[in-house]
Amino acid sequence: MTDHLTIPDDLLPSDGRFGSGPSKVPVPTLEALADSSTSIMGTSHRRPAVKNLVGTVRSRLKDLFNLPDGYEVLLSNGGATLFWDAAAFSLINAKSEHLVFGEFSSKFATAAKKAPHLSGVVEVNADYGSCPDLVEDPSVDLYALTHNETSTGVMAPLSRPAGDALVAVDATSAAGTVMVDPSVFDVYYFSPQKAFASDGGIWFGLFSPAAIARVEEIKASGRYMPSSLDLSIAVQNSRENQTYNTPALATLFLMNETLAWMELHGGLEFTSKRCAASAATIYGWAERSAFATPYVTDPKLRSQAVATIDFAEQVDAAQVAKTLRANGIVDTEPYRKLGRNQLRIALFPAIDPTDIEALTACIDYVVERL
Repeated sequence: MTDHLTIPDDLLPSDGRFGSGPSKVPVPTLEALADSSTSIMGTSHRRPAVKNLVGTVRSRLKDLFNLPDGYEVLLSNGGATLFWDAAAFSLINAKSEHLVFGEFSSKFATAAKKAPHLSGVVEVNADYGSCPDLVEDPSVDLYALTHNETSTGVMAPLSRPAGDALVAVDATSAAGTVMVDPSVFDVYYFSPQKAFASDGGIWFGLFSPAAIARVEEIKASGRYMPSSLDLSIAVQNSRENQTYNTPALATLFLMNETLAWMELHGGLEFTSKRCAASAATIYGWAERSAFATPYVTDPKLRSQAVATIDFAEQVDAAQVAKTLRANGIVDTEPYRKLGRNQLRIALFPAIDPTDIEALTACIDYVVERL
């Protein structure tokens, strides 16, 4: 069986984790968690140790994204999936427009459609592997954008339309991998299990004053909403450096360690350049390859967070991924619902660009021997 093929040690990457989420958590980060002993784990999230940790994470995120005065960093339990429902209750006043070009961008639109208190949802669609242009609509009070569609490896440009509508950006796999101008968004939300080399279970959101005002306005209107989806509760608790109910303490600790590492090396400019270097390697290799091509045909839309690489018909990408996994190179399989003969490879900051180069050599080695 080809999955028993042994790749020579001198070709292997130093770390074989290339998953698009949960992503690689560096060993030193895990060791730091173990070394924290009883200082964080097993303590109350209402006491100073954890609240100080939350405050540090919020402060570091504000610095990382160079947020203007008045912008606030919010957090609460649940990932981006929960945030879509929370936004349907607490951010969309009546009608939203969603740019849909992949599995994850479509899910927010679906959540908004199911909300009985909203008057309408506008979808602007594009074929997977591309992205649509925003269409200005004066009847819309929130535009839902996706910075990076994790299922397809499309990184979309961001823009703010004219008018007073909020711009909410799903940045789950983009945040931390690319420069972003806070002036183009009112909410930039993400989970920490991608570029921030942490675990899931928490969402973070960078909120503008206008977004905070919208949350307060909807709350004051008397609209019913479950407490877990009430963003006014998230605002109140975040300002106190806590969450409404118990958060995953290890997730917060790992997130803080990654933020400290990013800060030490130059912040978002450092991580953006690092991810861009990995992207140049993987796409350059695919363009030179006799059997591989980038799935996203427009170079301007190719993600530097997650790369999707199509394989020629005569090469079984699933068998390649199986063989890589047998050699300790894991989570290169494609997004399951896309159904393509391809590999999907994370390019997050924690992944050393030299390991991306080693991965391409390993793929070549395997394909030559299929």
